[in-house]
Amino acid sequence: MIPELRIEDYSYVLPDDRIAKYPLPERDASKLLIYRNGNVSERQFRGLADELPSGALMVFNDTKVVPARLFFRRPTGAHIEIFCLEPEMPAEYASIFAATDCCRWKCVIGNAKRWKSDEILRLDVDSDEWDDIAPTARLIGRDGQTGVVEFRWQGGFPFSEVLERCGRVPIPPYLNRDTEAIDLERYQTLYAHIRGSVAAPTAGLHFTQRVLDEIAAKGIEIENVCLHVGAGTFLPVKSSLVSEHPMHREPFVVSRDLLVRLRRADRPVVAVGTTSVRTLESLYYVGVSCLEQGSPADVDQWAPYVREYGITLQESLDAIIKYLDDNGLNELKVGTRIIIVPGFRFRVVDAMVTNFHQPQSTLLLLISAFVAGDWHTVYDYALGHGFRFLSYGDSSLLFRR
Repeated sequence: MIPELRIEDYSYVLPDDRIAKYPLPERDASKLLIYRNGNVSERQFRGLADELPSGALMVFNDTKVVPARLFFRRPTGAHIEIFCLEPEMPAEYASIFAATDCCRWKCVIGNAKRWKSDEILRLDVDSDEWDDIAPTARLIGRDGQTGVVEFRWQGGFPFSEVLERCGRVPIPPYLNRDTEAIDLERYQTLYAHIRGSVAAPTAGLHFTQRVLDEIAAKGIEIENVCLHVGAGTFLPVKSSLVSEHPMHREPFVVSRDLLVRLRRADRPVVAVGTTSVRTLESLYYVGVSCLEQGSPADVDQWAPYVREYGITLQESLDAIIKYLDDNGLNELKVGTRIIIVPGFRFRVVDAMVTNFHQPQSTLLLLISAFVAGDWHTVYDYALGHGFRFLSYGDSSLLFRR
Protein backbone atom coordinates (compact mmCIF):
# COMPACT_ATOMS: atom_id res chain seq x y z
CA MET A 1 0.00 0.00 0.00
CA ILE A 2 1.32 3.45 -0.91
CA PRO A 3 2.02 5.28 2.37
CA GLU A 4 -0.17 8.30 3.08
CA LEU A 5 2.45 10.74 4.34
CA ARG A 6 2.23 14.51 4.68
CA ILE A 7 5.39 16.35 3.74
CA GLU A 8 4.72 18.96 6.44
CA ASP A 9 5.59 16.27 9.00
CA TYR A 10 9.14 16.16 7.65
CA SER A 11 10.14 19.75 8.18
CA TYR A 12 12.47 21.69 10.45
CA VAL A 13 13.74 25.26 10.67
CA LEU A 14 17.01 25.64 8.74
CA PRO A 15 18.50 29.12 9.25
CA ASP A 16 20.32 30.46 6.21
CA ASP A 17 23.55 30.84 8.16
CA ARG A 18 23.61 27.05 8.77
CA ILE A 19 23.78 26.33 5.03
CA ALA A 20 27.42 25.84 4.04
CA LYS A 21 27.96 28.21 1.11
CA TYR A 22 31.55 27.01 0.57
CA PRO A 23 33.51 23.85 1.41
CA LEU A 24 36.03 23.75 4.24
CA PRO A 25 39.70 24.11 3.23
CA GLU A 26 40.25 20.38 3.89
CA ARG A 27 37.69 17.81 2.75
CA ASP A 28 38.04 15.51 5.75
CA ALA A 29 38.04 18.31 8.35
CA SER A 30 34.25 18.36 8.40
CA LYS A 31 32.32 17.13 11.42
CA LEU A 32 30.86 13.61 11.49
CA LEU A 33 27.70 12.77 13.43
CA ILE A 34 27.37 9.09 14.37
CA TYR A 35 23.91 7.64 14.97
CA ARG A 36 23.96 4.10 16.36
CA ASN A 37 21.17 2.31 18.25
CA GLY A 38 19.35 5.58 18.84
CA ASN A 39 22.42 7.27 20.36
CA VAL A 40 24.30 10.22 18.85
CA SER A 41 27.97 11.17 19.09
CA GLU A 42 30.37 13.15 16.96
CA ARG A 43 33.97 13.38 15.79
CA GLN A 44 35.93 14.64 12.77
CA PHE A 45 35.24 12.98 9.44
CA ARG A 46 38.88 11.90 9.09
CA GLY A 47 38.19 9.40 11.87
CA LEU A 48 35.44 7.65 9.88
CA ALA A 49 37.33 4.35 9.53
CA ASP A 50 37.32 3.86 13.31
CA GLU A 51 33.51 3.92 13.31
CA LEU A 52 32.98 1.38 10.54
CA PRO A 53 32.46 -2.34 11.21
CA SER A 54 35.48 -4.44 10.26
CA GLY A 55 35.01 -6.54 7.15
CA ALA A 56 32.20 -4.38 5.81
CA LEU A 57 31.54 -3.81 2.13
CA MET A 58 31.52 -0.06 1.37
CA VAL A 59 29.83 1.14 -1.81
CA PHE A 60 30.57 4.49 -3.47
CA ASN A 61 28.91 6.26 -6.40
CA ASP A 62 31.68 7.11 -8.90
CA THR A 63 29.58 9.33 -11.16
CA LYS A 64 31.24 12.55 -12.32
CA VAL A 65 29.57 15.95 -12.45
CA VAL A 66 29.63 17.57 -15.88
CA PRO A 67 29.67 21.36 -16.42
CA ALA A 68 26.10 21.17 -17.66
CA ARG A 69 25.13 24.87 -17.61
CA LEU A 70 25.59 26.60 -20.97
CA PHE A 71 24.80 30.22 -21.79
CA PHE A 72 23.68 31.21 -25.28
CA ARG A 73 22.47 34.41 -26.93
CA ARG A 74 19.63 35.02 -29.37
CA PRO A 75 20.26 37.13 -32.49
CA THR A 76 18.33 39.89 -30.69
CA GLY A 77 20.84 39.79 -27.83
CA ALA A 78 18.54 38.08 -25.28
CA HIS A 79 20.31 35.58 -23.01
CA ILE A 80 19.18 31.94 -22.82
CA GLU A 81 20.52 29.55 -20.17
CA ILE A 82 20.50 25.87 -21.11
CA PHE A 83 20.92 23.28 -18.36
CA CYS A 84 21.65 19.85 -19.85
CA LEU A 85 19.77 17.15 -17.91
CA GLU A 86 20.39 13.95 -19.86
CA PRO A 87 20.85 12.78 -23.46
CA GLU A 88 17.63 12.56 -25.47
CA MET A 89 18.17 8.79 -25.31
CA PRO A 90 19.38 8.30 -21.70
CA ALA A 91 21.15 5.01 -22.41
CA GLU A 92 23.57 6.78 -24.75
CA TYR A 93 25.72 8.72 -22.26
CA ALA A 94 29.04 7.32 -23.52
CA SER A 95 28.28 7.84 -27.20
CA ILE A 96 26.88 11.34 -26.60
CA PHE A 97 30.00 12.50 -24.77
CA ALA A 98 32.11 11.02 -27.58
CA ALA A 99 30.11 12.73 -30.36
CA THR A 100 32.26 15.11 -32.40
CA ASP A 101 29.83 17.40 -34.22
CA CYS A 102 26.19 17.05 -33.07
CA CYS A 103 24.06 15.67 -30.21
CA ARG A 104 20.66 16.17 -28.57
CA TRP A 105 19.89 16.66 -24.88
CA LYS A 106 16.85 17.05 -22.68
CA CYS A 107 17.36 20.44 -21.03
CA VAL A 108 15.89 22.96 -18.65
CA ILE A 109 15.73 26.24 -20.55
CA GLY A 110 15.89 29.61 -18.82
CA ASN A 111 13.98 32.40 -20.56
CA ALA A 112 12.39 29.65 -22.68
CA LYS A 113 9.43 31.72 -23.92
CA ARG A 114 11.79 34.07 -25.74
CA TRP A 115 13.44 31.33 -27.78
CA LYS A 116 11.69 30.81 -31.11
CA SER A 117 11.89 27.33 -32.55
CA ASP A 118 13.52 28.44 -35.81
CA GLU A 119 16.31 30.40 -34.10
CA ILE A 120 19.86 29.12 -33.87
CA LEU A 121 21.63 30.41 -30.76
CA ARG A 122 25.33 31.08 -30.41
CA LEU A 123 27.48 30.93 -27.30
CA ASP A 124 27.04 33.98 -25.07
CA VAL A 125 30.61 35.31 -25.10
CA ASP A 126 32.26 38.56 -26.18
CA SER A 127 35.64 37.11 -27.11
CA ASP A 128 37.03 34.80 -29.76
CA GLU A 129 38.26 32.28 -27.18
CA TRP A 130 35.81 29.61 -28.32
CA ASP A 131 35.93 30.28 -32.08
CA ASP A 132 37.57 26.89 -32.68
CA ILE A 133 34.46 25.22 -31.24
CA ALA A 134 31.71 27.75 -32.10
CA PRO A 135 28.86 25.78 -30.48
CA THR A 136 25.28 26.51 -31.53
CA ALA A 137 21.92 25.41 -30.10
CA ARG A 138 18.60 24.74 -31.84
CA LEU A 139 15.31 23.98 -30.09
CA ILE A 140 13.85 20.70 -31.35
CA GLY A 141 10.82 20.51 -29.05
CA ARG A 142 9.58 22.05 -25.83
CA ASP A 143 7.44 21.23 -22.81
CA GLY A 144 7.13 24.29 -20.60
CA GLN A 145 10.57 25.16 -19.21
CA THR A 146 12.12 21.97 -20.58
CA GLY A 147 12.84 20.88 -24.10
CA VAL A 148 15.08 18.91 -26.43
CA VAL A 149 18.04 20.92 -27.71
CA GLU A 150 20.31 20.01 -30.60
CA PHE A 151 23.90 21.17 -30.17
CA ARG A 152 26.32 21.53 -33.08
CA TRP A 153 29.95 22.55 -33.01
CA GLN A 154 33.09 22.44 -35.12
CA GLY A 155 36.71 21.34 -34.74
CA GLY A 156 36.07 17.63 -34.19
CA PHE A 157 36.13 17.95 -30.39
CA PRO A 158 34.15 15.40 -28.33
CA PHE A 159 31.09 16.89 -26.65
CA SER A 160 32.67 16.19 -23.27
CA GLU A 161 35.38 18.73 -24.14
CA VAL A 162 32.79 21.21 -25.41
CA LEU A 163 31.16 21.10 -21.98
CA GLU A 164 34.49 21.28 -20.13
CA ARG A 165 35.52 24.37 -22.07
CA CYS A 166 32.20 26.17 -22.46
CA GLY A 167 30.01 25.00 -19.57
CA ARG A 168 29.78 25.83 -15.89
CA VAL A 169 29.47 23.47 -12.92
CA PRO A 170 25.79 23.36 -11.85
CA ILE A 171 26.12 24.03 -8.12
CA PRO A 172 22.89 23.74 -6.11
CA PRO A 173 20.49 26.72 -6.37
CA TYR A 174 20.20 27.01 -2.57
CA LEU A 175 23.81 28.25 -2.40
CA ASN A 176 22.51 31.52 -3.89
CA ARG A 177 25.75 32.33 -5.68
CA ASP A 178 27.42 31.91 -9.04
CA THR A 179 29.83 29.08 -9.76
CA GLU A 180 33.37 29.96 -8.66
CA ALA A 181 36.81 28.48 -9.33
CA ILE A 182 36.74 26.46 -6.09
CA ASP A 183 33.65 24.58 -7.27
CA LEU A 184 35.51 23.09 -10.24
CA GLU A 185 37.51 20.94 -7.82
CA ARG A 186 35.41 20.70 -4.68
CA TYR A 187 31.97 20.02 -6.21
CA GLN A 188 33.42 16.72 -7.40
CA THR A 189 34.39 13.62 -5.43
CA LEU A 190 38.00 12.49 -5.33
CA TYR A 191 36.99 9.22 -7.02
CA ALA A 192 34.62 10.66 -9.67
CA HIS A 193 35.08 8.62 -12.84
CA ILE A 194 32.09 8.33 -15.17
CA ARG A 195 30.62 11.54 -16.62
CA GLY A 196 26.89 12.09 -16.43
CA SER A 197 25.66 13.79 -13.24
CA VAL A 198 24.31 17.33 -13.06
CA ALA A 199 24.61 17.27 -9.25
CA ALA A 200 27.32 15.79 -7.06
CA PRO A 201 26.74 12.77 -4.80
CA THR A 202 27.68 15.08 -1.95
CA ALA A 203 28.28 12.47 0.77
CA GLY A 204 31.46 11.62 -1.10
CA LEU A 205 32.84 15.17 -1.05
CA HIS A 206 34.41 14.55 2.40
CA PHE A 207 36.63 11.66 1.37
CA THR A 208 40.39 12.12 1.00
CA GLN A 209 42.99 9.57 -0.02
CA ARG A 210 44.03 9.38 3.63
CA VAL A 211 40.51 8.37 4.69
CA LEU A 212 40.21 5.86 1.85
CA ASP A 213 43.57 4.29 2.76
CA GLU A 214 42.53 3.94 6.42
CA ILE A 215 39.25 2.28 5.37
CA ALA A 216 41.14 -0.22 3.20
CA ALA A 217 43.68 -0.86 6.00
CA LYS A 218 40.81 -1.91 8.25
CA GLY A 219 39.92 -4.70 5.83
CA ILE A 220 36.86 -2.97 4.44
CA GLU A 221 36.27 -3.77 0.79
CA ILE A 222 35.44 -0.85 -1.49
CA GLU A 223 33.14 -1.18 -4.52
CA ASN A 224 31.54 1.33 -6.88
CA VAL A 225 28.17 1.79 -8.48
CA CYS A 226 27.34 4.58 -10.89
CA LEU A 227 24.06 6.46 -10.63
CA HIS A 228 23.94 9.69 -12.62
CA VAL A 229 22.34 12.28 -10.35
CA GLY A 230 19.62 14.30 -12.11
CA ALA A 231 18.39 17.83 -11.55
CA GLY A 232 15.34 16.31 -9.89
CA THR A 233 17.47 15.96 -6.76
CA PHE A 234 16.93 19.72 -6.27
CA LEU A 235 13.16 19.59 -6.74
CA PRO A 236 11.09 20.26 -3.61
CA VAL A 237 8.03 18.19 -2.76
CA LYS A 238 5.33 20.66 -3.75
CA SER A 239 2.27 18.56 -2.93
CA SER A 240 1.13 18.13 0.65
CA LEU A 241 0.71 14.39 0.14
CA VAL A 242 3.98 12.63 -0.67
CA SER A 243 2.00 10.14 -2.77
CA GLU A 244 1.35 12.92 -5.30
CA HIS A 245 5.04 13.73 -5.82
CA PRO A 246 6.51 12.36 -9.09
CA MET A 247 10.06 11.01 -8.80
CA HIS A 248 12.58 11.58 -11.60
CA ARG A 249 14.31 8.72 -13.41
CA GLU A 250 18.02 8.23 -12.84
CA PRO A 251 20.11 5.67 -14.78
CA PHE A 252 22.53 3.46 -12.93
CA VAL A 253 25.19 0.82 -13.62
CA VAL A 254 26.19 -2.05 -11.31
CA SER A 255 28.93 -4.58 -12.07
CA ARG A 256 28.40 -8.32 -11.99
CA ASP A 257 31.25 -8.58 -9.46
CA LEU A 258 29.39 -6.35 -7.00
CA LEU A 259 26.20 -8.37 -7.43
CA VAL A 260 28.17 -11.53 -6.54
CA ARG A 261 29.63 -9.84 -3.45
CA LEU A 262 26.18 -8.68 -2.33
CA ARG A 263 24.86 -12.20 -2.93
CA ARG A 264 27.16 -13.57 -0.22
CA ALA A 265 25.23 -11.61 2.42
CA ASP A 266 27.86 -12.34 5.06
CA ARG A 267 28.92 -8.80 6.02
CA PRO A 268 27.41 -5.36 6.60
CA VAL A 269 26.96 -3.07 3.60
CA VAL A 270 27.80 0.63 4.05
CA ALA A 271 26.49 2.95 1.33
CA VAL A 272 28.13 6.30 0.71
CA GLY A 273 25.29 8.69 -0.07
CA THR A 274 21.59 8.47 -0.75
CA THR A 275 22.33 7.80 -4.44
CA SER A 276 24.19 4.62 -3.51
CA VAL A 277 21.34 3.63 -1.18
CA ARG A 278 18.76 4.12 -3.94
CA THR A 279 20.88 2.13 -6.38
CA LEU A 280 21.49 -0.80 -4.03
CA GLU A 281 17.92 -1.01 -2.80
CA SER A 282 16.61 -0.82 -6.40
CA LEU A 283 18.47 -4.04 -7.22
CA TYR A 284 15.93 -6.20 -5.44
CA TYR A 285 13.11 -4.95 -7.70
CA VAL A 286 15.25 -5.27 -10.82
CA GLY A 287 15.77 -8.92 -9.85
CA VAL A 288 12.03 -9.35 -9.42
CA SER A 289 11.50 -8.13 -12.99
CA CYS A 290 14.15 -10.60 -14.21
CA LEU A 291 12.30 -13.44 -12.49
CA GLU A 292 8.83 -12.40 -13.58
CA GLN A 293 9.48 -10.86 -17.01
CA GLY A 294 12.77 -12.42 -18.07
CA SER A 295 14.74 -9.17 -18.25
CA PRO A 296 15.60 -6.09 -16.16
CA ALA A 297 13.15 -3.19 -16.10
CA ASP A 298 13.26 0.31 -14.63
CA VAL A 299 12.15 0.39 -11.01
CA ASP A 300 8.84 2.18 -10.57
CA GLN A 301 8.47 4.84 -7.91
CA TRP A 302 6.03 2.89 -5.78
CA ALA A 303 7.14 -0.68 -6.59
CA PRO A 304 8.25 -1.39 -2.98
CA TYR A 305 4.81 -0.54 -1.56
CA VAL A 306 2.11 -1.80 -3.91
CA ARG A 307 2.43 -5.55 -3.24
CA GLU A 308 4.08 -8.23 -1.13
CA TYR A 309 7.08 -10.03 -2.60
CA GLY A 310 7.73 -13.69 -1.81
CA ILE A 311 11.26 -13.54 -3.22
CA THR A 312 14.44 -13.39 -1.16
CA LEU A 313 17.24 -10.93 -1.86
CA GLN A 314 19.52 -13.81 -2.81
CA GLU A 315 16.97 -15.12 -5.35
CA SER A 316 16.60 -11.65 -6.80
CA LEU A 317 20.35 -11.10 -7.15
CA ASP A 318 20.77 -14.58 -8.63
CA ALA A 319 18.18 -13.68 -11.29
CA ILE A 320 20.12 -10.58 -12.32
CA ILE A 321 23.41 -12.50 -12.42
CA LYS A 322 21.80 -15.22 -14.56
CA TYR A 323 20.41 -12.61 -16.96
CA LEU A 324 23.85 -11.03 -17.33
CA ASP A 325 25.54 -14.42 -17.85
CA ASP A 326 22.94 -15.56 -20.39
CA ASN A 327 23.50 -12.37 -22.39
CA GLY A 328 27.28 -12.18 -22.05
CA LEU A 329 27.17 -8.97 -19.98
CA ASN A 330 29.41 -7.79 -17.16
CA GLU A 331 27.24 -4.85 -16.08
CA LEU A 332 23.61 -4.20 -15.27
CA LYS A 333 22.36 -0.97 -16.87
CA VAL A 334 18.88 0.16 -15.93
CA GLY A 335 17.03 3.09 -14.34
CA THR A 336 15.17 3.81 -11.12
CA ARG A 337 12.43 6.14 -9.94
CA ILE A 338 12.30 4.53 -6.51
CA ILE A 339 11.18 6.71 -3.61
CA ILE A 340 12.26 5.60 -0.15
CA VAL A 341 9.89 6.77 2.57
CA PRO A 342 8.87 5.56 6.05
CA GLY A 343 7.46 2.08 5.65
CA PHE A 344 10.14 1.02 3.18
CA ARG A 345 11.79 -2.36 3.81
CA PHE A 346 15.58 -2.12 3.47
CA ARG A 347 17.05 -5.32 2.08
CA VAL A 348 20.66 -4.41 1.26
CA VAL A 349 22.07 -1.41 3.15
CA ASP A 350 22.99 -1.57 6.84
CA ALA A 351 24.70 1.81 7.31
CA MET A 352 25.11 4.96 5.28
CA VAL A 353 27.26 8.06 5.08
CA THR A 354 25.24 11.14 4.17
CA ASN A 355 25.07 14.90 4.57
CA PHE A 356 22.21 16.87 6.16
CA HIS A 357 19.32 17.45 3.79
CA GLN A 358 16.71 20.12 3.13
CA PRO A 359 13.42 20.24 5.03
CA GLN A 360 10.46 18.65 3.23
CA SER A 361 12.68 16.80 0.75
CA THR A 362 12.57 13.24 -0.54
CA LEU A 363 16.07 12.79 0.90
CA LEU A 364 14.85 13.62 4.41
CA LEU A 365 12.08 11.06 3.89
CA LEU A 366 14.76 8.49 3.06
CA ILE A 367 16.67 9.34 6.24
CA SER A 368 13.50 8.97 8.30
CA ALA A 369 12.87 5.56 6.77
CA PHE A 370 16.44 4.46 7.50
CA VAL A 371 16.36 5.42 11.19
CA ALA A 372 12.80 4.16 11.75
CA GLY A 373 11.33 7.65 12.09
CA ASP A 374 13.97 8.92 14.53
CA TRP A 375 15.27 11.65 12.20
CA HIS A 376 14.49 14.42 14.72
CA THR A 377 17.11 12.99 17.09
CA VAL A 378 19.75 13.30 14.35
CA TYR A 379 18.75 16.74 13.10
CA ASP A 380 18.08 18.28 16.51
CA TYR A 381 21.59 17.26 17.56
CA ALA A 382 23.13 18.63 14.36
CA LEU A 383 21.29 21.96 14.71
CA GLY A 384 22.20 22.22 18.39
CA HIS A 385 25.90 21.39 17.94
CA GLY A 386 27.00 23.66 15.13
CA PHE A 387 26.86 21.28 12.20
CA ARG A 388 26.89 22.78 8.69
CA PHE A 389 24.09 21.71 6.35
CA LEU A 390 23.48 20.67 2.71
CA SER A 391 25.94 19.96 -0.11
CA TYR A 392 29.08 21.60 1.28
CA GLY A 393 28.11 20.90 4.88
CA ASP A 394 29.10 18.30 7.44
CA SER A 395 28.46 14.56 7.35
CA SER A 396 26.78 11.77 9.29
CA LEU A 397 27.20 8.02 9.64
CA LEU A 398 23.83 6.41 10.27
CA PHE A 399 23.27 2.81 11.29
CA ARG A 400 19.91 1.38 10.30
CA ARG A 401 17.39 0.72 13.06
